[in-house]
Amino acid sequence: MTQPKRRGAALTASGAALVLGAGVMIVAFASPGSHASLVASEGPANATKPLQPATGLQMVSVTPAAGAKGVNGTRSVRVRFSQPLAPNSPMPTLSPSIAGHWAVQGNTAVFTPAVGWMQKTKVTVKIPGGLAGVVSAEGSTAGDGGTLGSDLSRSFTTGSFSNLRLQELMAQLGYLPMTFKATSGPAIGAANARAQLAAAYRAPAGTFTWQSGWPWALRSQWKPGTANILQVGAIRAFESVHKMTMDGIAGKALWSRLFTAVAKGQKNPNGYTYALANQHYPEKITIWHNGKVVLTSPANTGIPGRSTVDGTFPVYLKYYFTYMDGTNPDGSKYHDPVYFANYFNGGDAVHEFARASYGSYQSLGCVELPWAAAKKAYGYLSYGSLVTVTGPVA
Repeated sequence: MTQPKRRGAALTASGAALVLGAGVMIVAFASPGSHASLVASEGPANATKPLQPATGLQMVSVTPAAGAKGVNGTRSVRVRFSQPLAPNSPMPTLSPSIAGHWAVQGNTAVFTPAVGWMQKTKVTVKIPGGLAGVVSAEGSTAGDGGTLGSDLSRSFTTGSFSNLRLQELMAQLGYLPMTFKATSGPAIGAANARAQLAAAYRAPAGTFTWQSGWPWALRSQWKPGTANILQVGAIRAFESVHKMTMDGIAGKALWSRLFTAVAKGQKNPNGYTYALANQHYPEKITIWHNGKVVLTSPANTGIPGRSTVDGTFPVYLKYYFTYMDGTNPDGSKYHDPVYFANYFNGGDAVHEFARASYGSYQSLGCVELPWAAAKKAYGYLSYGSLVTVTGPVA
């Protein structure tokens, strides 16, 4: 007699499965001797995906651009990246290092100098890479990635200071016989170091005005913005006052002292003096101080073959008393004591020398004066004072 069949599927000896809700759970019955197990078709509802490394950071640009020349040393330095930076990201470094601060502005690191770099300075921007380098905001959050693959370096060079600005400051401090007034814009504060440095790179436009009383022989040699003998004399005068080597060159040391003098209001203590030796007969010398004639005296200049050369020269050496050595036209040697010597062109000087008369070609190249006139001239002529010799050369 056969057994009646049941509804549904029979369980076989090898195992069977019951599906409760498609895709939810399977109860598996293994073959005899095995254990049953639960197999999830999806992960638990509260599971999270593993963290992925942040996208690598790229440096996009540096401003001023790599290799740039003539850069204003007060400009900010901007390093732009491919992604926003973490607020606490390590910053690039600068060489030479100066006072200032870095700040993160989105995907850019910005350095603002407190003052700036001096002229003709090569500035190198070093951007750190790797695990200790610049990091993106994403990399900082992820804890991995978001950095540069390696260190990077870019350089630019600052420009030269403006010759016009040099003249403006020399006039302001009284080392030139004129005043300067800016055309427009706010006045640059004497103690505002950053503004003064910026103006040195780009001089403000303005007007020079001569003080009254100066002769055409001096005025005709002035060229605003262009190097000229008045500028050389002003530099030498400034160097003398500030105990510097008198080379007449506006180098780094001079500009540094000049900025300090402007900030402290240290004006020329000697005033401005100019001397004109005229070789037209009868020869004479005229000296102006602060626009007023303070001395007019007969003078002697060089004889034929030992003439006093025409031109304008700054006083570079002074002696209250000295000996002058050389060779006379007849071949004999001389060793002459002189007082109140103001050397202006090689061995040529304005000085005292006793003669029976004055007003003609008698010297061996110098401008000779009587005692009283020479003493007075010595008191007015200072280092950097200009001496012009003009008229027919013997």
